Amino acid sequence: MKRVLRWAAPLALVGASALALGACRGPEAQAEAPVPVEVLVTKVRQSPIELSDELPGRVVAYRIAEIRPQVSGVVQRRHFEQGAAVGAGQPLFQINPAPFRADANSAAAALTRAEATYARARTQAERLQPLVDADAISGQAYDDAVAARDQAAADVAQARAELARRRLDLRFARVASPISGQIGPALVTEGALVSPQDANPLATVQQIDRVYVDVRQPVERFQLLREALAEGQGPGSATAEILSPSGRPYPVSGRILFSDVTVDPGTGNAIVRVLVNNSQRLLLPGMYVRARLPRMRIPDALTVPQQAVTRDPGGNALVGVIDGQGRVQPRKVILGNVVDGNYVVKSGLKVGDTIVVVGMDRVQPGTPVNPQPWQPRAIASQR
Repeated sequence: MKRVLRWAAPLALVGASALALGACRGPEAQAEAPVPVEVLVTKVRQSPIELSDELPGRVVAYRIAEIRPQVSGVVQRRHFEQGAAVGAGQPLFQINPAPFRADANSAAAALTRAEATYARARTQAERLQPLVDADAISGQAYDDAVAARDQAAADVAQARAELARRRLDLRFARVASPISGQIGPALVTEGALVSPQDANPLATVQQIDRVYVDVRQPVERFQLLREALAEGQGPGSATAEILSPSGRPYPVSGRILFSDVTVDPGTGNAIVRVLVNNSQRLLLPGMYVRARLPRMRIPDALTVPQQAVTRDPGGNALVGVIDGQGRVQPRKVILGNVVDGNYVVKSGLKVGDTIVVVGMDRVQPGTPVNPQPWQPRAIASQR
């Protein structure tokens, strides 16, 4: 009986120890089970996007007219306010018209004299015609009269042309604007002697209610645009948005006219000309601006937020995709351009895939997650 008790005591101690060890191992076993990590996710969607390039450009006046004299003379007065708007045909400068008026009067007198001579020669020829028919005078006398009449008629035509020329010079003494636009400063003053051979104009008028924006575009971009147009993926409209150098958009839009056929060998750029309606005179010639030119339109593009993309040590782009068991699996993707904070995905994803936007740095491949919907505005406000 005493032997049994001796073995029973050790057995009781062993049982108690086993229970104690089991109690200690229970929490450790529970801690080994992975706990889902909360992440913010979104669905991969398909939507049309339009790729564009933002490039520097320079404003050029729609039309520029250098005001130059067509006759020589002394400037008497100026008929415009410097920097004001002028209309087509509006007088700008008055050159002393007195010499040209005198020349016109002299030409008018010469025309009157030539007309009188022609009238006398014509009458003489008409009188001699019956006499030559009756053989009362020689044919030579009649031929001389006809020649004198024709010569007088030519003199009349010459005098009339000379008078027209002198009157034209008189009209050119008043220098007018050939176009409507904004006139700059006067480059001559009253009393200046001017001539058509002068190197500098009297003033310059620029039409700026419409302006051109000349944009320098890399020839590679132009080639991509041509290829996109050939494949039917070109921009839906050939319009361009005009921005200030700081990126502030102007309330105007432009229409792309053409791309230069010549490439600058030094920069590899070609000129793209954009026609802009500038009725408010916001753009002035010589200003440097930026233009957002459409490059390509993708009707069914897949996009993911930029913050959803990570990189492996080799530089490959990775996106965390949640599989059917609620675990995160990294997937290699090929990316395109960035549009409005989203990457265009060329390959690696499909429509409907659930991807991790925020929290990928807290999970490992195969880790279960607790997905929550990602809200772009909420993330922006947290930042």
